[in-house]
Amino acid sequence: MADPTRARPLYALDVVDELCVGDLALVLTVSDDAASYGLRVLRAAGLATRRKEGRIVYYRLAEGFPEPLRQHCLRQLIDMSCASVDDEC
Repeated sequence: MADPTRARPLYALDVVDELCVGDLALVLTVSDDAASYGLRVLRAAGLATRRKEGRIVYYRLAEGFPEPLRQHCLRQLIDMSCASVDDEC
């Protein structure tokens, strides 16, 4: 989770119920490929699930996502953000 490509989608999915790749890319201001990669890594780790509706695939945090792990990952994201703005946090 030290990679923002994985941590930022986790945060986005924590804030809303579910997102498709295109919406996630818009929210995170990244390419569709980068958003898709972050979601793929989260799915491979068992931290996110997907459902397909027609041609659109929606992602959400996996049921039973361990709360301590979620809190740790979100804290890491905050720490990474602080480090990137010269320790203003």
